[in-house]
Order: sequence, then C-alpha cells, then structure tokens
Amino acid sequence: MAASSKARVQRKNQANASAHVKRKMLSAHLSAELRAKYGVRSARVCKGDTVIVVRGNQDIKNIEGKVLNVYTKTGRVAIDGVTINQADGTAAERPIHASNLVITKLNTEDQWRMDALSKKSKEASE
Repeated sequence: MAASSKARVQRKNQANASAHVKRKMLSAHLSAELRAKYGVRSARVCKGDTVIVVRGNQDIKNIEGKVLNVYTKTGRVAIDGVTINQADGTAAERPIHASNLVITKLNTEDQWRMDALSKKSKEASE
C-alpha cells in the first residue's frame, strides 16, 4: 500500500506513530565539522547537545544553545535561551521542531551513542 500524500493523513500517522518511530523523527542535521568527523549526515537530538536554530522567526533564528529537554511525543526540543513571553509577562521555554536545528556539538556522555556513531563512520569509509 502506497503512503498517502494527504497532509491530514501524514499528521495522523505522525501523531499515532509508535515510540521507536517517533524517536527517529527527532533527528537533526550535523554541522559540517561533525559530519566530516563521524561520516553521517544526521543524528538524534539528545539532552546536553549544543544546537543552532536555522529556521523559524527572526527572533529565534541563528540562536545557539544547549538542549534542555527533548519531547518525543511532539517531536520538539527546548533550548536554553529560546523563550516566549506568556500573557502574565513570565518567560517560558519555546519548543522548536528538531528538523529546524543543526547540531554543532554532541553530548559525548552516552557511550552507546558514541559507539553507534563511530560504527557508522567505519561502515561509510569501507
């Protein structure tokens, strides 16, 4: 069965996707330096990564910050320094979709993640 081209069906499929599929939707492109180092184009955004916003409104575009939270259910990421003013004047974190980000520095604390990235770079070089 072919995938639908209807926007509402795409949205429904994304919303009703299982957790392991939604996890893949949280991928973002790597910067040129990281891409050359690891030999992969994209990686999953994790808490502690440093990212830069490449798309969006002028007030958030080109802001670089550390990832504070990753919301797997909605596919969005909270970044340090990217806030929105609420009606009462307080600042709240502004979630941004992972596809609008570029990862500039990876969080290297997770050894399993680093092993997976280095394994992919070895496969690409062969």
